[in-house]
Amino acid sequence: MTEERIEDTAEQAPEETSTKPSRAEILEEEGEIAADYLEELLDLADIDGDIDIDVADGRAQLSIVCEDEDSNLGTLVGKEGRTLGALQELSRLAVQTQTGQRSWLMLDIDGFRNNRREELIKKAKRAIEQVKVGGEEFAFKPMNSFERKIIHDQAARAGLVSESEGEGDGRHVVIRLADD
Repeated sequence: MTEERIEDTAEQAPEETSTKPSRAEILEEEGEIAADYLEELLDLADIDGDIDIDVADGRAQLSIVCEDEDSNLGTLVGKEGRTLGALQELSRLAVQTQTGQRSWLMLDIDGFRNNRREELIKKAKRAIEQVKVGGEEFAFKPMNSFERKIIHDQAARAGLVSESEGEGDGRHVVIRLADD
């Protein structure tokens, strides 16, 4: 092959300019897809609310908020956050349907999860103190995975061992002293 022929071939080769999206871009896309889904749901239910999207802790995080104190966002939270959990799963499924990838996005409504996190941190600290003083293990009531993780994180920070025990709706956390 002559030099001239090589140059012609190089000029005809397509440039590889396509780059793989970054993790942050993928999470932003997940947030946008979920926000669109939730916006439609709010419209159908005739519920006022704004959707904030953030990317933190390696996942898309969405919050539905409303300035109006008389808003009915509480109906979207449900008893013990069960409706919120279901809406989160539906949002994850909407993302998965569009992207083909499993999503781990988090949804909060009217600050429920943040308030619950603070409440659980306080309960965990009291239980940790009880375990440290008395040496007996402490079993929490059943919780969802979001809530169990908060307890596990607090126990680990305190140098204790924690395990999730039980099945399904009965899954709960037990904390105990670490075996030396």
